[in-house]
Amino acid sequence: MKKILLCCLFLFLNACGNDEKVFTPLASDAVILAFGDSLTYGTGAKRESSYPAILAQLSSHQVINEGVAGEISQAGLNRLPMLLDKHQPQLLILIHGGNDILRNISREKTAENLKQMIAIAKQRDIKIVMLGVPSFGLLMLESAEIYQQVASAENVPIDLETLPDILSSSGLKSDRVHPNAEGYQVMAEAIYKLLQESGAL
Repeated sequence: MKKILLCCLFLFLNACGNDEKVFTPLASDAVILAFGDSLTYGTGAKRESSYPAILAQLSSHQVINEGVAGEISQAGLNRLPMLLDKHQPQLLILIHGGNDILRNISREKTAENLKQMIAIAKQRDIKIVMLGVPSFGLLMLESAEIYQQVASAENVPIDLETLPDILSSSGLKSDRVHPNAEGYQVMAEAIYKLLQESGAL
């Protein structure tokens, strides 16, 4: 199911199932910037168990962890340009907006902030992938609708299933909204697969 969603969101391919890759492979010395909030920082596990730390091992690339716990998307938007200029990444992993959801900030505002983050990265010719963050409720978790909408509008590869799956499993989370070490391992492996499927790796 995840592969189908990923494929169908590559709107600029001729058809779902096309072997053409979205990205050219990253250079061997390319820097990857992991950007977001506590899900990127690694809250709920030791720092070495955060998804950026694990992804660095899987990909053999430098993965810089720029997650700030508790950050809302407006603050992330303000912070991102300086970090892109500082680290000069070839690829941005964008996982943001969860705190907006928890604080009931307008979904339209969150979507606009995400689009602006993507635009800032594209202006610098930086590749971008995203993960959808779930809305939290009593029923089975799924990514908030804005993530598919933003990814489709901006032609950005996205994984909509991994975080909802992790946070639906008591064995993979440290609390209601954060993975544990095992959950971050699953998260890193899913992002690694997303990067392979998109052609970045």
